[in-house]
Amino acid sequence: MKTLIRAAALATLFATAAAPAALAQAAPPAAESMFRATTLNLAAYGETEVVPDMATISLGVMTEGDTAQAAMQANATRMNAVLAALKRGGIAERDIQTSNLNLSPRYQYVENLPPKLIGYQASNQVTVTVHDLKRLGQAVDATVNAGANQVHGISFGLDDPTAAENAAREKAVRALAAKADLYARATGHRVVRLVTLSEGGGSYPVPPPMPIAAMASFRKESADTSVSAGELKVRVDVTGLYELGR
Repeated sequence: MKTLIRAAALATLFATAAAPAALAQAAPPAAESMFRATTLNLAAYGETEVVPDMATISLGVMTEGDTAQAAMQANATRMNAVLAALKRGGIAERDIQTSNLNLSPRYQYVENLPPKLIGYQASNQVTVTVHDLKRLGQAVDATVNAGANQVHGISFGLDDPTAAENAAREKAVRALAAKADLYARATGHRVVRLVTLSEGGGSYPVPPPMPIAAMASFRKESADTSVSAGELKVRVDVTGLYELGR
């Protein structure tokens, strides 16, 4: 009986060991051909420049009070004035979003004495999206005049980057194909086909925010202050695997 069990176990072992060899022999000819092919693995990028059509302003109100309630009430009063000014300037309510609300105690520090509570500080920060850049100067001027005392800057962008991204994609693919042709000619080959193509993501550089000092100057100008938005560069990176032949 033991002899029969050993024989069965050996037969199973041989069958398991033979399976990979059988699978290797059954590998598709296409996979084997691809494994032996001469290939190029390349990367390229496409970049397009576009004029921004929207801007984002980050601003806020900071107030102080002897009590937490007093600080918050003063903050709410001033922020309501800022929001009203924005709406009068043509900014829709959906384009105004609270991004930070904070209340913290204020202490007086004297050497060799414990900290002394002297009041509270409240801050409320909002992010404002301006879709009509002609209203940008007016919006900034209105918020500063209404009491915004924390202005962190302006950044520019695109409402819909799809067209700019697609233009960058086309440039990236053309650059990739040109690079493949160059390498093929340099090595005495020709491009047979593009095997794989992948997009490695892209970048959407935004100009640095306008400094606070520059924004404060809006108060000295008229409501239709001219703002230069410049251009944005939208970039898309791609990689591709090419098969070469003689």
